[in-house]
Amino acid sequence: MTLFFEQTLNGLQFGVMLFLMAAGLTLIFGIMGIINLAHGSIYMVGAYAGTLVITETGSFLLGVPAALAVAAITGIVMEVAVIRRLYRRDHLDQVLATFAIILILNQAITIFFGRQPLFAPMPDAFSGSVELLPGLFYPVYRLVIILVGLAVAAGLYILINRTRIGMLVRAGSTNRDMVRALGVDIRMLYTVVFALGALLAGLAGLMAGPVLAVQVGMGEQILITTFVVVVIGGVGSIKGAFYASLIIGVVDTLLRAYLPGLLRQFMVGSEADALGAGISSMGIYLLMALVLLARPKGLFVADS
Repeated sequence: MTLFFEQTLNGLQFGVMLFLMAAGLTLIFGIMGIINLAHGSIYMVGAYAGTLVITETGSFLLGVPAALAVAAITGIVMEVAVIRRLYRRDHLDQVLATFAIILILNQAITIFFGRQPLFAPMPDAFSGSVELLPGLFYPVYRLVIILVGLAVAAGLYILINRTRIGMLVRAGSTNRDMVRALGVDIRMLYTVVFALGALLAGLAGLMAGPVLAVQVGMGEQILITTFVVVVIGGVGSIKGAFYASLIIGVVDTLLRAYLPGLLRQFMVGSEADALGAGISSMGIYLLMALVLLARPKGLFVADS
């Protein structure tokens, strides 16, 4: 039972990381109508910026604003230079343009920092473990990731549903021409939304630094799963992205942890491990198919 709780917490931590990515992507994809394949590259840029500053200064607190600022600036430059020209173009043009950005950023990181993975040091304040239940010791840093994700979810809920800019964002997602006719600078609004999505991706990259290897192409590894989150949760719904992220994180983690062992009860060990790994890797896509069969628009309509 202790192991089950530990794996569930691991799933929640993974789900929170997905949410930090999916929240920004669902703002951009659901509200602005842009298929931004380069969203994972912003995650990578944030991870590199935060890790380099933390490594050079030894201060995690200095790495936080560095990662957020670099990710947000990258997002703004990307939106102004490329994305702004794609709003009225078809999705194929958006895919090709943002895929080109992936190649450019990956090559730029390779030129300046090489292909050797970087590892961010664990913050001293969050090192070690805490006993949550008798016999269950869990890393403090992973709990911090969960708490940060929950705080971001609450902040986004308030921003989207309780503030004027949130009202404009929701209105712009419904009828951008009407919002423009009311005197709102829709281009500036979209730039702000894109910067916010990039900032959240940078935050995810920063938080992943002490847990995962920071390396070229790390954004593409998580991007497909993030799109699955957006589709399951409902395109444009922050609430849907939150619940879908947690569900996918827990389901994926528990499948990888328990399915091979369960199959060993009926099969030879090596075959069970191979089959279990294969089914586990397909688990979230099977879940997406089941959700779309029952609710073709996802768990939630784009209202939050």
